[in-house]
Amino acid sequence: MEASVRYYVKRFVIPESAMDGQGHVNNLAYVAWMQDVAIEHSAAAGWPMERYRTLGAGWVVRSHFVEYLRPAVAGQRMAVYTWVPEFSQRSTPRRYLFVREDDTALLARAETRWVFVDLASGRRRALPDELLASFTAVPDDAEVRRAAGLEA
Repeated sequence: MEASVRYYVKRFVIPESAMDGQGHVNNLAYVAWMQDVAIEHSAAAGWPMERYRTLGAGWVVRSHFVEYLRPAVAGQRMAVYTWVPEFSQRSTPRRYLFVREDDTALLARAETRWVFVDLASGRRRALPDELLASFTAVPDDAEVRRAAGLEA
């Protein structure tokens, strides 16, 4: 059985390549970071992409929601926090907080709805027990907000 990972954090300096024509982070960069941090969190919990391929199953996106709160620019330090608030057999949400580390400003919050599917057929597939055992759902985001420095 894999160790349980409650939430995951990715820290980086925002690259110039993430800027849009208005001089702040492009919305597509946020979605790319959401995907990257989800994959990294899964790998940290013992589920790298190779393990999903061996199982013949994986996650596909049903929907993305992003609420942009403040602009971000190249050179700023960013931390992206992600966690899974619940698991269900229909679709599983994954939440994200984007925090500028220089001043602990919440830049954006987001959620992706993921569906677990059979890679050959594309049909929904039940979540295996070993996958569920590798993650701990964090239904209340207060723990993550505290870790991000957003709440005392």
